Amino acid sequence: MAEKQKIEEYDSSEIQVLEGLEPVRVRPGMYIGSTGYDGLHHLVKEIADNSIDEAIAGFATKVLITLQSDGGVRVEDNGRGIPVDIHPKTHKSTLETVLTVLHAGGKFGGGGYKVSSGLHGVGSSVVNALSTKMIAEVYRDKKVHHIEFETGKPIMQLDTSKKTDKQGTCITFYPDPTIFKETTTFDYDWVAHYARHQAYLTKGILISVFDERTGERETFYFEGGIKSYVKRLNESKEVLSDDIFYVDKQIEDAEVEIAVQYNDTYAETMKPFANNVLTPEGGTHVVGFRTALNRTINDYARRNNLLKEKEDNLTGDDIKEGLTAVISVKIPNPEFEGQTKNKLGNPEVRGYVDKVMSEYFGYYLEENPAIAKKIVGKATLAARARKAARAARDNVIRKGAFEGLNLPSKLADCSSRDRTECELFIVEGNSAAGSAKEGRNSKIQAILPLRGKVLNTERARLDKMYANAELVSLIKALGVGIGDQFDLSGLRYYKIVFMTDADVDGAHISTLLLTFFFRYMPEVVKGGHVYLAKPPLFGLIKGTGSNRKIDYIYDEEALEAKIAARIEERKKEGLKINPEDERFKQAGYTAQQRFKGLGEMNAQQLWDTTMNPDNRVLVRVNIEDAEKADAIFTKLMGQEVELRKNFIQSRASTVKIDDLDF
Repeated sequence: MAEKQKIEEYDSSEIQVLEGLEPVRVRPGMYIGSTGYDGLHHLVKEIADNSIDEAIAGFATKVLITLQSDGGVRVEDNGRGIPVDIHPKTHKSTLETVLTVLHAGGKFGGGGYKVSSGLHGVGSSVVNALSTKMIAEVYRDKKVHHIEFETGKPIMQLDTSKKTDKQGTCITFYPDPTIFKETTTFDYDWVAHYARHQAYLTKGILISVFDERTGERETFYFEGGIKSYVKRLNESKEVLSDDIFYVDKQIEDAEVEIAVQYNDTYAETMKPFANNVLTPEGGTHVVGFRTALNRTINDYARRNNLLKEKEDNLTGDDIKEGLTAVISVKIPNPEFEGQTKNKLGNPEVRGYVDKVMSEYFGYYLEENPAIAKKIVGKATLAARARKAARAARDNVIRKGAFEGLNLPSKLADCSSRDRTECELFIVEGNSAAGSAKEGRNSKIQAILPLRGKVLNTERARLDKMYANAELVSLIKALGVGIGDQFDLSGLRYYKIVFMTDADVDGAHISTLLLTFFFRYMPEVVKGGHVYLAKPPLFGLIKGTGSNRKIDYIYDEEALEAKIAARIEERKKEGLKINPEDERFKQAGYTAQQRFKGLGEMNAQQLWDTTMNPDNRVLVRVNIEDAEKADAIFTKLMGQEVELRKNFIQSRASTVKIDDLDF
């Protein structure tokens, strides 16, 4: 009877109706993904994308982004200016309509923009809803059209009293700290990175970023467009030729722009865009590009006897080794898969890209036989290495290392089969591994010891890895496979922790492991599964025997701060401080210990400081900027000694563990 009563009480009064921009403030994550760092910076993108769209349409040549000292962001362009006349449906100015009504904009009917990146029509109004204040100024008809909002609601009528000779739109907004509780401080590097990419993708546009807080300013202008982008992506690599293939063609109602250059590395760098939106999962434009690239290179190789008659065609994996390519398509009605726009779905785009690439890359190879021969030669070497890798893998399988549940013999596995709670500690040295095995929580923590330094995979193909016992053990322990066998769903541990000594050798081993994961298992890193353990450097010891207590300290700054604070506390307590004593004794400690390596810790100490989830310090490895990470690994782990030397010397005095957060 009670249950029946509950059902009867559920009526219209229980249904909440949200009007205007209220839904955005109630569920901001639905519109910008998150209310953390990424969501905050997405606001900049939403406003700046509108100015970029003016440039794509041919009406703007400049975009100025200012990070203001008062916490706001101002974005100004010299485009046409948002219309300000009365809108026939809302009976308000079009400017107010665009900034207060979801799905109001010039990107639906085709009249305002034939091509745009802001496709959902919610950008400006969402930013307005999530800002404590927004100021909009439109410069057109010799007037400044000025209006202000608070949390998405207008607080004044449109003011047109000021005169101007300027043309364009200027939007200033202040993110709401009640929405963005993590931070409302904008990252200059993020904004500059965004601006640089938009300048690459829109030839002839000038984008300037100015930070009033620091005085830092950068201006981006690339007449070469994505050709300049490819040059930058390859700037730390040895290229097969300085010449870059480039084509920019209109086909039907779409624009196809492609730039390609090969380097001598084994990795591929592919940057696909649709209407200036990066599509990391590819889509039909990438399918069309790969199909055309593979067919064109194989046809050229056959016609010019660069492939023997009995040889198989080169595969896509062979051809993409060392490839750097930027593909940019601009189309009227893009169909993205999901709100995040990670993949392009328009079927017609595949044909457009295939046609342009096949025809013009074919011309390029015929007109540049020396370059064509190098490209085919590199792909042929890759094909041989692929066959060698397959043979090496088959050999490893025959020996039993990859069979069924036959885990590496030196792996001390955990007992839990719930991988969301399981952790794998990759440990440097037998002594540290012994302590880790003894001190761990064996239910959820597995230990894999490393012997020496693993192979530098920056300059090694898969066949070399299959011959490396340490890497084979690691691959098997992880359970995800490698190369064409890789499958993230097989990952056996939710956390993979590099636990190495806090010295140069330990840092080198961590870097070698990071190189392996970044080049051959980037999905594991992107999934947030890779961590660096941060063992303490110092122990401050107080008391003796059963009263002995150790305060563990993780860096020199923290050590000095701890000692200084303790000395001040003792002074306030009226205790006598002997200035002749060593600093740690003045602080009331009986001894100070410097840990040179994990092997110096016993099992209990290692558990207390580095493995116990309640006390330990772990640094998660992120790939926030894949291009920056790629350049760093090329410099640090590649063959160019001078690049590595310059990188290390320029950062020797400031480098810290957080720099591994790319």
